[in-house]
Amino acid sequence: MTTIFSAEEQAIIDYVESGYPVSVDDVDTEIDRYAQIARAQMSKKATISIQLLESDLERIKAKSVSQGLQYEALISSLVHQYAMGKITLET
Repeated sequence: MTTIFSAEEQAIIDYVESGYPVSVDDVDTEIDRYAQIARAQMSKKATISIQLLESDLERIKAKSVSQGLQYEALISSLVHQYAMGKITLET
């Protein structure tokens, strides 16, 4: 199985494998700083407005109850899974 990397990810891999990176003086501080940056990026959310068929929304709401989620969280999870390539649409 071949892993596909984005251009940015490939640039990082190339840089690290080039031998040019050097260690920083205070690694723990750098780790904390980058962890904060990652947490901030991962928590950024955008509000959108979409129109759905009422019948679809009712079905989603029913399924969300069985999953113990709010329907908005279920929709968000589905969109995230699609964006990450974990689920695909049938054509």
